[in-house]
Amino acid sequence: MKAVIYTKYGGPEVLQYKEVETPQPKENEILVKVHATTVNRTDCAAFRGAPFVYQFFIGLFKPKRKIAGTTFSGEIVQLGSGVTTHKIGDRIFGFNDNVLSSYAEYMVIKENSFFATIPENISYEHAAASIEGEHYARNFINKVTIKKGQNILVNGASGAIGSAMVQILKSIGADITAVTNTKNMELVKSLGASEVIDYTKEDFTKMNGKFDFVFDTVGKSTFGKCKPILKPEGVYISSELGPWSQNIFYSIFNKHVKFPMPSDINASLSLVKRLMTEGKHTPVIDRTYSLEHIPEAYTYVEKGEKTGNVVITV
Repeated sequence: MKAVIYTKYGGPEVLQYKEVETPQPKENEILVKVHATTVNRTDCAAFRGAPFVYQFFIGLFKPKRKIAGTTFSGEIVQLGSGVTTHKIGDRIFGFNDNVLSSYAEYMVIKENSFFATIPENISYEHAAASIEGEHYARNFINKVTIKKGQNILVNGASGAIGSAMVQILKSIGADITAVTNTKNMELVKSLGASEVIDYTKEDFTKMNGKFDFVFDTVGKSTFGKCKPILKPEGVYISSELGPWSQNIFYSIFNKHVKFPMPSDINASLSLVKRLMTEGKHTPVIDRTYSLEHIPEAYTYVEKGEKTGNVVITV
């Protein structure tokens, strides 16, 4: 089979499109024909092996798994002898931030791993683009208690996490102010934002409004800058550690800052599957590349300018 492999951490130059052995499922594993995957922030961190602490999970000094990829959608084509909960032909999608080896024509996954069946009428491309950002978005939201009508500002609302978050918050009934660039203002409004701020023309931290929550999905602001626009009991959450890892420190000693340590991927899959089934979630897809062009996709994603998701068709 064809696959994209890497044997050391680095930039696009470490990625190789090669012919490799097709994996065979063990007793409790499933063989999946991969139809689509994505290149996302998690993948870029896996390629780079950064931050360094990530290497304790994916391989110290070099990757444990030579085939990259953290998301997938595909079709079950073979079952291990002990698998009883799934059947050949099932359409499934999933995610694992510790790498799944989904940048390949086929992959194996454990029967009890992080995946779910794809709802009817949802394409493989849409399924693959509906989990990484959604997982991190849910792990912002589940750190606090959100009530219908509360005012929430989402910074980076057109990225994978931000576009998913706007839709999840809309399903809860929140009043959303979204921050994005000029070209994506109408897109973000169509996802559910009641007000949209163009960050190229206005500094959202200088607004007069007060928010119950500020969710910085791109990690480009700080609690200090956002504190003036928070209500007295307001909470700030960022996708990044912040300068000198301040968000970890604040989350321990300051009730107004939470750190969204991502957990429970199956709960995220369950949520997005329900929202897709109810017609309340549509992934935003910026560009689509073929498997052999993953280095090009990787270069584009690392520019930090993508809208929503970058999908890889296999």
